Amino acid sequence: MNPNFLQTPIEYLKGVGPNRADLLKKELDIHTFQDLINLFPNRYLDRTRYYKIADLQKSNAEVQIIGKISHIKTVEQKRGKRLVAKFIDETGIMELVWFRGQKWIRENLKINQPYVIFGKVNWFNDHYSMPHPEMELLEEHEKSLRSAMQPVYPSTEKLTNRGITNRVINKLMQQLFSEAKNTFVESLPERVLNNLKLLPKNEALFNVHFPRSNTLLAKAQYRLKFEELFYIQLQLLRKNLIHKAKIKGYPFLKVGGYFNTFFSDHLPFELTAAQKRVIKEIRKDVGSKAQMNRLLQGDVGSGKTIVAFMSMLIGLDNGFQACLMAPTEILSVQHYNGLLEWCNKLNISISLLTGSTSTSNRKEIHENLENGSLHILIGTHALIEDKVKFKNLGIAIIDEQHRFGVAQRSKLWHKNERPPHILVMTATPIPRTLAMSLYGDLDISVIDELPPGRKSIKTVHRFDANRLKVFRFLKDEISKGRQVYIVYPLIQESEALDYKDLMDGYESIVREFPMPDFQISIVHGKMKSADKDFEMDRFVKGETQIMVATTVIEVGVNVPNASVMVIESAERFGLSQLHQLRGRVGRGAEQSYCILMTSHKLTHDARTRLETMVRTNDGFEIAETDLKLRGPGDIMGTQQSGVLNLRIADIVKDGDILKIARSHAFQMLKEDPNLEKKENAVVKFTYAQLAKYRNIWNYIS
Repeated sequence: MNPNFLQTPIEYLKGVGPNRADLLKKELDIHTFQDLINLFPNRYLDRTRYYKIADLQKSNAEVQIIGKISHIKTVEQKRGKRLVAKFIDETGIMELVWFRGQKWIRENLKINQPYVIFGKVNWFNDHYSMPHPEMELLEEHEKSLRSAMQPVYPSTEKLTNRGITNRVINKLMQQLFSEAKNTFVESLPERVLNNLKLLPKNEALFNVHFPRSNTLLAKAQYRLKFEELFYIQLQLLRKNLIHKAKIKGYPFLKVGGYFNTFFSDHLPFELTAAQKRVIKEIRKDVGSKAQMNRLLQGDVGSGKTIVAFMSMLIGLDNGFQACLMAPTEILSVQHYNGLLEWCNKLNISISLLTGSTSTSNRKEIHENLENGSLHILIGTHALIEDKVKFKNLGIAIIDEQHRFGVAQRSKLWHKNERPPHILVMTATPIPRTLAMSLYGDLDISVIDELPPGRKSIKTVHRFDANRLKVFRFLKDEISKGRQVYIVYPLIQESEALDYKDLMDGYESIVREFPMPDFQISIVHGKMKSADKDFEMDRFVKGETQIMVATTVIEVGVNVPNASVMVIESAERFGLSQLHQLRGRVGRGAEQSYCILMTSHKLTHDARTRLETMVRTNDGFEIAETDLKLRGPGDIMGTQQSGVLNLRIADIVKDGDILKIARSHAFQMLKEDPNLEKKENAVVKFTYAQLAKYRNIWNYIS
């Protein structure tokens, strides 16, 4: 086939025309023949059975019947009209009803001709009726490219209202297949097809749209899912290889005084095996000539900060500067305070730059950065302002990177003639399948064990009726000298309601924990920054025993003495948010607790979330459950969900196919990085087509 055939604009397909083409473009993003081929069915209906009217059941099921229309009438109703046709077969009578598109239907229906109708049956006023049936003259039905499994395509209300029904799309698909004459270009190499016993492209496409049997449908879907995921992985892995080959980093050839002194004299605790493994991976990266681009995943409290600091020390040992960028001021202040003590011991100069840094301090920081006397700079987005110039930035650490846009990250790159090494950290565990697709072009390190001596947090679910028992437990903990968080949900749409919930809760806590025996801090979104910081500070210093807050404390506050986290209306939180909040406690040596408070009314999903939290502390297991409940788009937020706009594969259900696809892509690039071997010619061609026509599979990130 001429490969350009599939790039033909959709209006040139027989049966489409300019008006329908316009709708297909707007509603389903179908611009070309290729886009239509890649419109895969959502589900399939069994169209092997034909019912008789006398055999119908009052079950609201979808059925298929052969019969004739004996007459048609228009019936006036309160609002507008409906068109009603009497439909008969040899066993009985039923009604067909239309509320829209009546003029066209009336003009085109043929009386006393055999039709095949398909749709949902309703029982109403002692007889059966079928609203908006799919209809086809029996002789056309017998001629068409039909299969036992009838495909149901994605659609929208607008398309249905404008007469582009599932049957119309089905007909367009048949038309396209008859014009293509079964000559779709194979896009996978012989070796992969044989190795995995995959259907050829022609057979797979035909059987996904017109399945001849359930078995063939399953094989066709597997083949097309594999292909989709294979090319996404090929793209990501290739991007990584090209990055390593083309983008030169600064080679950190020695591990010197700063690193070794810290390791031997000042390490606050023995590193875990996972931390040692990750540091080794980073050392290997920064020691090569390529620029490091690594994602460091680790659960809350797994010790990512110390790994980041030791990576910076390697940079300093090689005469370079380092920076750490965090998404919020609270978090950057915390990083700064945490590193300051170590830097003082090693005689390293470190500064903090945020929105609230005074002008005189800023000036001094800018000067010291440019003359090289400042070694490490910690800060927020303020780091990427144009005024901030380094003498020689060698390594940049980005914390909680999903909160920064791509443009912001690339600004860090351009602080030098060569980009610095980049280490991206996240405490939001990303399920493996999602990480492979979203960050497949980054090298990934995982810290999957907690430092020794950390006790795992005990999590319980309690209903509102048990509140007095919970309060008694809090008093016991406070009497042991511990501190407590009580967190209320924050739901943007109803700030007034949230504020009321928080204030009502605060009042009942003040009644239960009266002064002067108890001191309470409160923090919420309506407060000025200075007041928030003042309250946070009192809690950090231990001047208050209870912190009542909305989720502003989700990221960042580190109070080792806080041992209980109470989450109110826990059913209103997502899983990853619950897990992040729980991570605020359990930072000291004492046993910590997380109490999930809810009402008795719980949805199935809310129950699953709560059961998961009680069962496990493992962030990766929680992330997998979250992915199953919410799907990838919600988890990654809007900026990145577009990356996973997959046509047929499903990141959650097809994780196994994804792993196989990635390993085949990896093996192929390992043996043939530029796809120059004859046997990989089809891959090279398809890859070039993907790059050329971004809209073919615009799901490739």
